[in-house]
Amino acid sequence: MSLDFYLEADEPRLADSGPRIFVRRNGQNVEISREEWDRLNPGQELVTFSGEEETRTLFTANITHNLGKMADEAGLCRCLWRPDENGIRVGSEMIDFLEAGIALLRAEPERFKKFNPKNGWGDYDGLVRFADSVLAACREHPAAIVRVWR
Repeated sequence: MSLDFYLEADEPRLADSGPRIFVRRNGQNVEISREEWDRLNPGQELVTFSGEEETRTLFTANITHNLGKMADEAGLCRCLWRPDENGIRVGSEMIDFLEAGIALLRAEPERFKKFNPKNGWGDYDGLVRFADSVLAACREHPAAIVRVWR
């Protein structure tokens, strides 16, 4: 199970979906290159889809629920996992929460690493990267609508 985070535009737009390759790594879906796919999966072909599609999605990322306790300890669970329950509607309303949580994570890494899941799905570094990417997207799209799927 994972948290899927989205920033969406008010109106649909055409976007080139292009051939993109996603794999599950360390509790997250990450995009990799064709070269990396071939190196990791020699002789194994994959199916890709491409073309233009109408979408409202400006940004999307996901992360394993296994990092929920760590995110909660850093004050990030409120904005990342439950923005709708905490009055957060658009990207700009997340920025202060994200900046504070990321600063705390970076200031006390050992405090948070103790929450690394024993099953290996997700870790401290993955949560920091996820929060950093969401923060960058919120800065880029401050008026975008925040949506989550948990």
